[in-house]
Amino acid sequence: MRSITGKRSPRVTWIARMWPALTFPMILVGCGSAQQTTPGGAFSIAADMASARASHTATLLIDGRVLIAGGCADRATPLAAAELFDPTSGVFTTTASMTVARCEATATRLTDGRVLVIGGSDPSFGLASTDLYDAKTGLFSSSGTMSTPRVSASATLLRDGRVLVVGGMPDFVSGHALASAEIYDPTTGAFTPTGPLRYARYEHTAAALPDGRVLIAGGQGDSGFTNVAEVYDPETGAFSVTGSIGVGWEPGTATALPDGRVLLAGGVVAPMTAQSAAQLYDPATGTFSATGSMAVGRRDHTATLLNDGEVLIAGGLGNAADGNYTPVASAELFDPKTGTFRATGSLGLARSRQTATLLPDGRVLIAGGNVPASASTELFKP
Repeated sequence: MRSITGKRSPRVTWIARMWPALTFPMILVGCGSAQQTTPGGAFSIAADMASARASHTATLLIDGRVLIAGGCADRATPLAAAELFDPTSGVFTTTASMTVARCEATATRLTDGRVLVIGGSDPSFGLASTDLYDAKTGLFSSSGTMSTPRVSASATLLRDGRVLVVGGMPDFVSGHALASAEIYDPTTGAFTPTGPLRYARYEHTAAALPDGRVLIAGGQGDSGFTNVAEVYDPETGAFSVTGSIGVGWEPGTATALPDGRVLLAGGVVAPMTAQSAAQLYDPATGTFSATGSMAVGRRDHTATLLNDGEVLIAGGLGNAADGNYTPVASAELFDPKTGTFRATGSLGLARSRQTATLLPDGRVLIAGGNVPASASTELFKP
């Protein structure tokens, strides 16, 4: 599935891209029961979604509900279906479907409360189309079209309300990385080119910095993993090289911390090897430095900034004894003050490619993921 350099083979099937060879341990629990209650928080089983899905999007709306959209029902079936989670009632209700079925899209809540869903795949080829969700009407509508189809791209809300869309690849067949970037303007619904990147990449991370710039780190290019990070300046519309993460890396998580630093955690450092290492990016110096490591290596996990400033790392794919990946149920908390991880309660279901959404009351909604796709959800209470 990957060469020894970490580069994808010329013909990357959608199945191999989405879900490598896996084993699936499960922790069975009763409905509503709490899991391990180690200091720091616990998970409890919540209501099922209307649709089983993985690699979907989850977006907190202004009114506190969570919009769940798209994703993959199985290895070859993208979804257009969407639903809403109400944290007050704990119930999911269906809402209007997107205009296009899409898996591995991005979703960004705009400053006016609408949600922009862009790109993704259907099922092997990328999409250039977009969907715009209006929570007031409960409807999706088509918006502007990107200059190129994009799968595994990033989308970041800028301080002026526009959205920066970076990299990705046009499809899962060629495995070709894109260096192009574009800006979505919600006032016109149009995309305009910006950038480009110094290094083409997909499955990278993106994080908004306190000064309005955007950090782009990790990912994979046409020649393998990319270790050089870049920063986008919206004032100039240009990318510039910043520090190196030290080793080729894809696809971990990037979380902007309250003090302005960015936590990069987990990912892949070699073919079929999930890493436990983490790094911190300091925008003041433009450098990365090692910090504490997680207890287990993981990729395709979630990272959520909690209200107390800690970061919840949950699930993902870990390293199995047979050399393949296996979903993990463990979760950890990163403390920026000490630079260390500690264990917290475990998920009720080992899962990867799920979503994690911080709710207004401080809980975290963990939804879907896995193969076959799951409709199950859990709530983490710090």
